[in-house]
Amino acid sequence: MTSTRTSDPASAQPWSSRTLRVNNERVLLERLRASGAASRAELARVTGISKPTVSAALGNLERAGLVRETGEMTTSAGRGRSAVVYEVDPTAGYVVGIDIGRSRIRVALADLDGTIRGRRELPTAIEEHSGLEADTATAESIVATAAGLAREVVAEAGLAWDRVVHTVVGTPGVFDPATGEVRYAGSLPGWGRAGVVELLRRELGTGLAVHNDANLAALGEYAFGAGRDCPLLVFLMVGTGVGAGIVVEGRVFNGAHGAAGEVGYLPFPPGGQDPDTAGPGPRVPHQNSDPVAARAPHGAFSQRGMLDVAAGGSAVTALAAAAGFAAARDPKAVFDAARAGDEAARSAVHAEAGRLAHAVASIAAMLDPALVVLGGGIGDNADLLLDPLCDALESLTPLRPPVVAAALGGDAVLLGAIATALATAREFVFEGRRL
Repeated sequence: MTSTRTSDPASAQPWSSRTLRVNNERVLLERLRASGAASRAELARVTGISKPTVSAALGNLERAGLVRETGEMTTSAGRGRSAVVYEVDPTAGYVVGIDIGRSRIRVALADLDGTIRGRRELPTAIEEHSGLEADTATAESIVATAAGLAREVVAEAGLAWDRVVHTVVGTPGVFDPATGEVRYAGSLPGWGRAGVVELLRRELGTGLAVHNDANLAALGEYAFGAGRDCPLLVFLMVGTGVGAGIVVEGRVFNGAHGAAGEVGYLPFPPGGQDPDTAGPGPRVPHQNSDPVAARAPHGAFSQRGMLDVAAGGSAVTALAAAAGFAAARDPKAVFDAARAGDEAARSAVHAEAGRLAHAVASIAAMLDPALVVLGGGIGDNADLLLDPLCDALESLTPLRPPVVAAALGGDAVLLGAIATALATAREFVFEGRRL
């Protein structure tokens, strides 16, 4: 005969009373957040919590400033007394999202409902001269610009900075919490130096987290864009460099050391052969004849990664110049000319698409994603890139996931930062109240 051990009721009681109360309040708060305003009776019906318990919990949440009466009343089938309707109070706290890229710094303020209350952006001031002093000055300037923009946005919304519960910053590279440094951020001079993140914290407060920009963009597309509810989403970010964010069941997959998705470090060209096998474009049989490799500064491949150099923004310009496009000032000029029908520009775009197909083929073999979303400053030209990319992919691998254009454009990182900040801020606000 097997005996069943029962826990000591006396020892369980101190845990059960407070924890049960907090759990009930959490359930009600999340129900209001997910489904909108409701009366006590409605909340009791959908949650299974008794009406007296619902009333007590809502009273606690209202006193803590987390819920409020809407001013509306409901009646049941037109009979009986009117019931008060409650909703989550979105002004219980605010979050700030910051996207720090090589070309622009974007900042947005949102309430706890995720409603954007203000936003600003400015060009990123990059010191053209390299060297220790110049790189340090550039990093400090970026921090000052980002912090200044954030405080301006909050002030313009009529709020004091202490109303901001949490701030999330998206940058290239991988933040290492053990050292406090951002690794692999070769596109931002001085950004990997010790003390940069600590300087951000001093400027903006300790409620701050730093995340990889591609990871945040992936979360942004998962929460608000082309990858909603996708079980395994990869966001391929192509801008100054090339990176990827991986979201599995709504959570970022970081890998063992935070570097999952750093596809810019993939070797290129694969097997000594340019993957641009579909359509016109420069053929690159060996790396030393590649126009991009020829123009890359010394050490660029080890600093940024081979695919990063081969398919990032500067590569588009180099490919266009090698194809004979005389006005190859920057990637935008190349894509604009390609849309206008310039053959040399179109050739460069096809070559770029072939290189990105190599990244997608690698991603497909390792992760088997349900969807790849193409975005970033270069990737946002999906109208020109997607068809030749998919054509090249057919010649590279039988593993061909759907590849679609990003829906959020340049806001993907910023909205991903807001979504990430909200998850933390809502918990901070709930746990930080007086229980």
